[in-house]
Amino acid sequence: MTKSVLCAVDISDESDKLVLETANKLAELDNAQLDVITVVPNFGVTLVSSYFDENFQGEMVSKTRTALKALVGNVLGEERNDKIRHLVATGSIYEEILEAANQAGTDLIVIGAHKPDLKEFLLGPNAARVVRHSQCSVYVVRD
Repeated sequence: MTKSVLCAVDISDESDKLVLETANKLAELDNAQLDVITVVPNFGVTLVSSYFDENFQGEMVSKTRTALKALVGNVLGEERNDKIRHLVATGSIYEEILEAANQAGTDLIVIGAHKPDLKEFLLGPNAARVVRHSQCSVYVVRD
């Protein structure tokens, strides 16, 4: 029985609506908590950070949280959106997804995988790493 589902989305990718819809259906099957996560890069410790304003990272996280809530509301409806935990993490995509899953006691991670190009065989690099290193089940949604 699934108690907690973590859905990883890229808010800039239109095909991740299917990932979100799939995660919602899987969560509803067992009346499980649905958490939705998106990850923004961490500019604070890189050479690139010197080109941004001091509060750029905080503003980016805030805008991303607003966009994530809007995406979930548009895809699943506002009533469902109110029951979902929205997570915005900063750092490496696959590491933050795995950390969020561990902290929440997630039973199932739902993640999208795009059609591979020559550099990627079978799964994208983040989806493959999540599948490989996750301590819980992972459901991969193809576009």
